[in-house]
Amino acid sequence: MSASSGSESLLAPKNLAAFLLVSLIWGGTWLVIRDQISSVPPSWSISWRFVVAALGMFVLAKLRGEPFKLSRDGWKWAAALGLFQFSLNFSFVYNAEHYITSGLVAVMFALLVVPNAVLGKFVLGQPIRREFVLGSTIAAVGVAMLFAQEYRASPATLAEVLTGAALTVGGILAASAANIVQAMDGAKKQPLLTLLAWSMVVGVALNSLFALATEGAPQFDPRPSYGLGILYLGLLGSVVTFPLYYGLVRKVGAGTAAYSSVIVPIVAMILSTLFEGFVWGPLPAAGAAITLIGMVVAMRGRAAPPPRRATPEP
Repeated sequence: MSASSGSESLLAPKNLAAFLLVSLIWGGTWLVIRDQISSVPPSWSISWRFVVAALGMFVLAKLRGEPFKLSRDGWKWAAALGLFQFSLNFSFVYNAEHYITSGLVAVMFALLVVPNAVLGKFVLGQPIRREFVLGSTIAAVGVAMLFAQEYRASPATLAEVLTGAALTVGGILAASAANIVQAMDGAKKQPLLTLLAWSMVVGVALNSLFALATEGAPQFDPRPSYGLGILYLGLLGSVVTFPLYYGLVRKVGAGTAAYSSVIVPIVAMILSTLFEGFVWGPLPAAGAAITLIGMVVAMRGRAAPPPRRATPEP
């Protein structure tokens, strides 16, 4: 990802339309995942999602004139991204939604910028400013308030709520590791769409092997809503949003484009309220507001652009 701050305004009609579309699509993925795990084991649902996404990404790479094959060096980067982003990250996230609402998982994922910054400092030598630490602390307080409400209002036990939180943290750390991999020089030398397509293939292989070992033969739900969910997550949630997001990074800068991580949880929480029965009150409303304010402060305090993201929020 270029370090350029970008030369265009986010408010330019085309840029704003792309920004809103990416945020809306990513915000909707969290609720769709909820349906995906209601009848099919998470590992099989993840596998089907990335079968579709990989095929779509290969088609997009062909249309963009990128090569089909990776170099010998490219395979190690594809393996790392496949493991961290398209296997571990999504496995943690899908399983987390067994325990807590999709909106809460999305809000927690806004904290992805925190391990990104920490790993960026120690692996890539990127400095961290005081504003970032302050904003991250504010956001963490907001998330704690949301989980306090989840425990009070949910029939789930404290252990179940904490399990959901722990799984989400696992997903965040895996996604952050993938982001750092993407930011390394060797990965940046690879054609992006080709690298992502083969990384997804690696993810399909890993998830399928794990599913076979733990769940047995492949499982698929014949319900139309399940199949449409696979298409939404694979095509809209991955193939459509990647070129839009990276186009924004080039035009308006990485820091500005990353503000989607503030909009996405707002969309996810609204959908969670409409379809999952999430109950708002003074505590969760304050928690959500504090979390988002903290994220704005943290991102404004970044001293360097974030590592190139391997995927959108799930």
